[in-house]
Amino acid sequence: MSVPERSTEAANPATRDFDLLPVLEQARLMNAEDHGVPEAVASALPAVATAVARIAEALARGGRLLYVGAGTSGRIAALDAAECPPTFGTDPEMVQAVLAGGLKAMVEAVEGAEDDAAAGAHEMDVRGVSPADVVVGIAASGETPFTVAAVRRARERGAWTAGIACNAGSSLEAASDLAILPLVGPEVIGGSTRLKAGTAQKLVLNMLSTLAMVRLGKVYGNLMVDLRATNAKLRRRAARIVAASAAAAEDQADAALGQAGGRVPVAIVMLRLGLDARAAAERLERAGGSIRRALGEAN
Repeated sequence: MSVPERSTEAANPATRDFDLLPVLEQARLMNAEDHGVPEAVASALPAVATAVARIAEALARGGRLLYVGAGTSGRIAALDAAECPPTFGTDPEMVQAVLAGGLKAMVEAVEGAEDDAAAGAHEMDVRGVSPADVVVGIAASGETPFTVAAVRRARERGAWTAGIACNAGSSLEAASDLAILPLVGPEVIGGSTRLKAGTAQKLVLNMLSTLAMVRLGKVYGNLMVDLRATNAKLRRRAARIVAASAAAAEDQADAALGQAGGRVPVAIVMLRLGLDARAAAERLERAGGSIRRALGEAN
C-alpha cells in the first residue's frame, strides 16, 4: 500500500532561502508560521472532545491513559504524563507515556527504536493493556512503526484508541478508533516536526489530560484543587487556592490545610461548610471526590 504524501515533510514555499535571512526576519517568519497552529488544532476540537469523554470515563472506572510515541512525539507525551501527578494529584500509573527506546530516549536518540513495530506491540502486552484503558498514539507523520503497532495491538486487546497525527490518511489514523488531525502543513525547516507539529501535539495533549481531569472533579472553577503540595511554592499555592475557593483569609486556609493533612479539597469543604477534617473528607468521599457535589452545587 502506498503511503500518502506527508504535508509535514514538504518544502515550505514561505521559507525559501531561510538561511540567508537576517535573524529578526527568520524569527518573524517562524512566528507567522506558528500562528496557524491553533487554527489547525481548532479544526480537530470535535475529535478532541470525543477523546476527552472516553478518557475521563476510563479513568473514572479505574483504567489508565497511555500515550505512545517516538522521538519528539514521545518526549512531549512524557512531559504531559509527568505533569499529571503534581498538577492533579494522580497516581503515576494513571497517565503513562510509552516511549520507543524507553527512558533513555528522553535525552538522546535511540537509533532504530521508532522502526521497531514488534517492540510497540510488546509494550502493550507487558503493560497489560485492557478494555479498561485508553491508548493514544502520537506521530506527526502518522507512520511511525512503533506507535502504529502499539495502537493496533492495544485495539486488539480491547482498549479504546486515538491517534494524533499532522497528516491525513495515515496508518495511525487507520489503526485508531478516532483520529485527531491538526493539519499544520509544511514546517519552517523541512521535516523538522518538533516545530509546528510538536506545538500542535502539545496543545492537544494539554487538552486531553486537563479536560479529562476537569471531568473527574480535580478542578474547582478554574483552580487546580488536587495538586500535591510537595514544596514551599506549591504549599503557598495550595493556601491561595483554599483561600480563594472558600472566601477565607490565608491564615485560615493554612490552618485548615494543616488539619486536612495538606489535602486542598478537604480544606475547602471544611471552611465552606464549617466541618472538621474527618467530616469533610467523608463528605467528599460520598461525592466521589467532587467539591461541587460535596458542597451541593452539582448533581
